[in-house]
Amino acid sequence: MPSTYERIRADIITAMKARAAKTATILRTCDAAIQRASMDQGKPIDEGLVTATLRKAVKNLTDAREEFAKAGRTDLVDANSAEIALLEVYLPKGLSPAQIEALVAEVLRTTGAATKKDMGRVMGALKQHPDAGQLDFAVVSRLLQSKLA
Repeated sequence: MPSTYERIRADIITAMKARAAKTATILRTCDAAIQRASMDQGKPIDEGLVTATLRKAVKNLTDAREEFAKAGRTDLVDANSAEIALLEVYLPKGLSPAQIEALVAEVLRTTGAATKKDMGRVMGALKQHPDAGQLDFAVVSRLLQSKLA
C-alpha cells in the first residue's frame, strides 16, 4: 500500500494528465509544503510529517474560509471549501469523541495531571501517542481544559 505522500505524488501526475489544473495546482502546493516542512525540521518525509502538514493546511484554509464568509466573498468560500475537501481525502479518519475522551483519560491517569498547569505535559504525552495523527488537538485542548478545571 503506498504512503500518503506517494498517493499525493501519483495524484499530481493523474491530475496533470487529465488536465485538471486546479487539482494539480492544489496538490503541487501541498507537495511543496510537505517538502519544505521536511527540510525545515531536518526530518525525512514520513506519515507523521505529511499528516501534520495536511492538517495545518486544512486549518489555514478553514480559517481563511471563515474570514471570506464574514466578508461576503462566496466565490472564495467555495474555492476554499473545494480545496479543503480535496486535502481531507488524504488525512486519516479522526477518532470518535468517545475514543478521544478515553485516550485523554488514559493519558491523564498515566501523567498524573490534575490542574491546568499540567496541560503542557499532557499535550506533550498525547503528541507522542501512536494515535496522535488522528487527533484534532483543538478538540483535545478544549476537552483537557474542561477536565483540568
